Amino acid sequence: MVLRKPIVAVLGHIDAGKTRLLDAIRGTAIIEKEAGGITQHIGATEVPIETIKRLSADILKIYKFELKIPGLLFIDTPGHEAFSTLRERGSSIADLAVLVVDINKGCQEQTYEALSILKSFKVPFVVAANKIDTLFEWNSVHTTSILKSMKSQTDSALRKLDEKIYKIVGELFQQGFNAERFDRVRDFTKEILIIPVSAKTKEGIAELLLFLAGLSQKYLGKRLEIHPDAAGKGTILEVKEERGLGKTIDIILYDGRIRVNDRIAFYGKSGVITTKVRALLVPKPLSELREEKKFKNVSEASAASGLKVAAPMLEEAIAGSPIIVVKSEEQLNEFAKQLKEIKIERDVVGAVVKTDTIGSLEALLSLLEKEGLKVRRADIGEITKQDIIEAANIAKKDPYIGVIFAFNVKVDDKILNEAKSAGVKIFSSDVIYSLLEEYKAWVEEKKKEERMKILQSINYPAKLQVLRGCIFRNSKPAIVGVRVLKGKLRPNVVLIKENGKELGKLICIQSEGETINEATKGSEVAISIEKAIVGRNLFEDDVLYVKLMKFDIQQLKKLWQDLPDEDKDLIDEIISIQKG
Repeated sequence: MVLRKPIVAVLGHIDAGKTRLLDAIRGTAIIEKEAGGITQHIGATEVPIETIKRLSADILKIYKFELKIPGLLFIDTPGHEAFSTLRERGSSIADLAVLVVDINKGCQEQTYEALSILKSFKVPFVVAANKIDTLFEWNSVHTTSILKSMKSQTDSALRKLDEKIYKIVGELFQQGFNAERFDRVRDFTKEILIIPVSAKTKEGIAELLLFLAGLSQKYLGKRLEIHPDAAGKGTILEVKEERGLGKTIDIILYDGRIRVNDRIAFYGKSGVITTKVRALLVPKPLSELREEKKFKNVSEASAASGLKVAAPMLEEAIAGSPIIVVKSEEQLNEFAKQLKEIKIERDVVGAVVKTDTIGSLEALLSLLEKEGLKVRRADIGEITKQDIIEAANIAKKDPYIGVIFAFNVKVDDKILNEAKSAGVKIFSSDVIYSLLEEYKAWVEEKKKEERMKILQSINYPAKLQVLRGCIFRNSKPAIVGVRVLKGKLRPNVVLIKENGKELGKLICIQSEGETINEATKGSEVAISIEKAIVGRNLFEDDVLYVKLMKFDIQQLKKLWQDLPDEDKDLIDEIISIQKG
């Protein structure tokens, strides 16, 4: 048994400085080559333990970590959604994560989404509070150690640092995490470390690397122990076309060993694909998987490492798929069985789910399950006509769940038009949480529309009083002026008196000579009442009510939580009057 390199994922809000932080660690400048400074590809960077020891030599004397791991393997993730690619049967292959937070802005929308993902995958993490060089009065010094840098700061600069740090502490606490500035942590198992860093000046990089290495070795224990000669296991990060090689796959090998000519298996668009390794390429230490011409051909590789595999039939590969070295048919059959467990085809009233990768499919299904939403059909790839037919049939049974969730897949106009014609709603996004937020908002709006339809189709309660000096016609029909005291007054309702006796049907409502469909509380309007006769059963100052039928009351009770308290009281008052 040997210890492998811990796999470290980097997450955070856009522009928090994820790629620049990795650049600071690597000492390269990949970010300058990327459009808009936003990470566009998934890569991996190996940081040897010798580099970590050299950078953090002075701090190592204070914390006395005994570093035996061979180094750290960083995954450069373009946004936390790609973190779901780093999965193996419902859990993450990442051992640790760095959550990058802009120290000036604190936790932002995508920070909270990343926290939720880390929590659900049970991945330990440290917080890198980035951009300390932008703090008021901060004097950046030539060191990679934040402890050394803090000794050169003014009291007001240190106060500003603490102010920003403890704002983040508070935000994390609200999410159920206890956090503290790294040098004040008493129990590493109970508190999350916040390490102030500057990706620009490299201050804090020494502490970040040291604590990632030290904590992973101290607390991850057997998770890092591997059999170096066992059959390799990994995850496909990306499928790429490479000049001279054709289709290749970038993988993270997290267990065992892979060799040239090994038989490998992975999940393809049409099922399990098996092929033979033609070439293996690995990045040199402190180079990035995305940096061309920094690979070397090797005959074998062992975990944990980021490598490129060239082989036939890789055009079928799916990002996020597990990849294994096949040693037996029994192992291959078990692998195929796991694929069937991921894809879903159930005879239930549920939604249709389509995603771009296996990891994102698992992540979205997990999220929908937590929300109590059933899934009828789930697969990888673009939306098909059959998906729309399935969703349309479900919508007939339950309009709120007969929908399609599409994560990170292209939805063309033809599909959109077909869905629209079939009355199927498609929720499409490249952020998983946005899908749910959009769905919830749509359901709420749809339910609101349903409630409005119900409220428009029943007799709504109203209480009104006949105004003095506003008798316009005595009978056939009686026309009088009234003030609406409570509720909403509409035509075609039966009016009753305070003793519960029917007065007659309200035929028409007019305001300033115009016929209207509704008069609300405080309105003064003229109404015509069938069968009412002024001076016999209708008088000035009479208080009248809208009669509520049994069906009206049943529907109003269903919508009880949406009704104003005053209208609820009015309903009870009318029910009491009608009972006599």
